[in-house]
Amino acid sequence: MAAKMYYDRDVSLSPIEDKLIAIIGYGSQAHAHAQNLRDSGLNVVVGLREGSSSRPKAEQAGLRVASIEDAVKEADVIMLLIPDETQPQVYEESIAPNLTAGKALAFGHGFNIHFGRIKPPADVDVFLVAPKGPGHMLRRVYVDGAGMPSIFAVGQDASGSARDIALAYARGIGGTRAGVLETSFKEETETDLFGEQSVLCGGVTHLIQAGFETLVEAGYQPEIAYFETLHEVKLIVDLIYEKGFEGMRHSISNTAEYGDYVTGPRIITDETKATMKDVLGDIQSGKFAQSFIQDAESGFPYMQEQRGKMRDHTLEVVGKELRGKMPFISKQELEV
Repeated sequence: MAAKMYYDRDVSLSPIEDKLIAIIGYGSQAHAHAQNLRDSGLNVVVGLREGSSSRPKAEQAGLRVASIEDAVKEADVIMLLIPDETQPQVYEESIAPNLTAGKALAFGHGFNIHFGRIKPPADVDVFLVAPKGPGHMLRRVYVDGAGMPSIFAVGQDASGSARDIALAYARGIGGTRAGVLETSFKEETETDLFGEQSVLCGGVTHLIQAGFETLVEAGYQPEIAYFETLHEVKLIVDLIYEKGFEGMRHSISNTAEYGDYVTGPRIITDETKATMKDVLGDIQSGKFAQSFIQDAESGFPYMQEQRGKMRDHTLEVVGKELRGKMPFISKQELEV
């Protein structure tokens, strides 16, 4: 039986039309949530720490800004959209003391609830709404009249209306234009981390890098290697996104399709899948979360080291130069 998807026709904004929604943060996801909710006719306040550099951006977008403490005191729904590693401290210092009975605490990712780093009181609703894409795209597709598929989950239903509130929130950011699917905090957290690490970010970037290095080390021009292993990825992914594997394979040459079948299994082997299972095991056990938290608490020494290595990699240097010569590629800075 197929999972039920919820669309605009299935969901009403009424559960949150008379509520004040506090968006805590104004980064990639937060700016999109705040602006989409506002443009859906809902009441929004942005909660930021004193002296935040994001305050002028939020005010320039026509949003009211308050301190995190005041935003939580005022609001009926509090959506926490600051980085996972900083959420527990902000929650303890600024949110928990002002989180009174009857309010709803919401998340864009289940990490801190699932791994027990934030433990809300029993008299508040707890839910998540997670768009399946980055925030700048969430805003862009909303402005274009479309939406981004999203998932929602209820972790605690103190009011008896948490599910309706979560669905209304999903509609407010445009999720029900594309379809919204119900999940759990456990499923969202574990599948999201696995997808990012093994396929979407870790898998894709390291596959591209290995392919680029293989060609350059064999004596081919870095620029040619860039086009063959990185630039064309978007063209293939767009075809998969629109038409699935079959549609993509229909659109490429017979040579490419034949190579797909004979070489794909040589690259992604049974050993690769076994490693993926190990990765999933580390996520499920909390081992990855512990490693991430330790690096965060130390100021991200490992992550900073990796950023530095890739910043100087030939793939990035050549890619930046080539992209700069392509006028059709947006030069607009992404929201941060």
